[in-house]
Amino acid sequence: MNAEVKMLAPVVTDAGAQYVLRIGDACLVLSHRLSEWCGHAPMLEEDLALGNIALDLLGQARALLTRAGQLQAASEAQAPGHRQAADEDQLAYLREERHFLNPVLMELPRGDFAFTQLRNLMAACWLLSLWDRLRDSSDAEVAAIAAKAVKEVQYHQQHAADWVVRLGDGTEESTRRMQAALTQLWPYVGELFASDAVDAAAVASGLGPAWSELRDDWDAAMAAVLADAGLPRPQDTPHVYAGRQGVHSEHMGHMLATMQHLQRTYPGGVW
Repeated sequence: MNAEVKMLAPVVTDAGAQYVLRIGDACLVLSHRLSEWCGHAPMLEEDLALGNIALDLLGQARALLTRAGQLQAASEAQAPGHRQAADEDQLAYLREERHFLNPVLMELPRGDFAFTQLRNLMAACWLLSLWDRLRDSSDAEVAAIAAKAVKEVQYHQQHAADWVVRLGDGTEESTRRMQAALTQLWPYVGELFASDAVDAAAVASGLGPAWSELRDDWDAAMAAVLADAGLPRPQDTPHVYAGRQGVHSEHMGHMLATMQHLQRTYPGGVW
């Protein structure tokens, strides 16, 4: 990476900006993982459906990354030599791995179709509860983003739930695969509900809820789907992942190498 690219890579330090960026990064990274299904889904209808869900998430990520850049710039406005707000492209393509703040759940490789649909369900149940609360955000821009996003995620949740039930209560093979996905994904769930000083600042300012507040809604929504699918709920495991603090799995760097390649190779390139 050349010096020019390094100089352009912004670091977000403001608590409000970090709160927004965490959600934006979650949407961005999951969107990229879903885009990897393009041309590989088991049927054409699902190829289109997964692509559309990925585009919805990308749209949410674009709005949130833009807002995070604005909040960061506002927090630096009084500092000598402050820079203009980082735009969505800078935040997506010119940050290093340790500056991404998404939960590790979102960056795991796409897996098989059962894995993808179960992760989509987990993410949609979480985002639906979050977006619903963010409609009352003290930040008018965030509230407007949430008002649009909540309608999109309602569809994401229903689509994933239908597939989890269909596969979980399907053939011996589909049930086995869905159970395997449940076992693999469940240890990553705890990070979705871990709260810290960034959440506390968001609650204090009215920007948004602490992520811990989302757990009851998520548990209820997941329990209903798992019951219909005939899948037992795994035991909770201690929360050990820290993607929200920039500590990622070995998969994240490989994903970013693909996602950021064009911008890193041709800095500032436009279509």
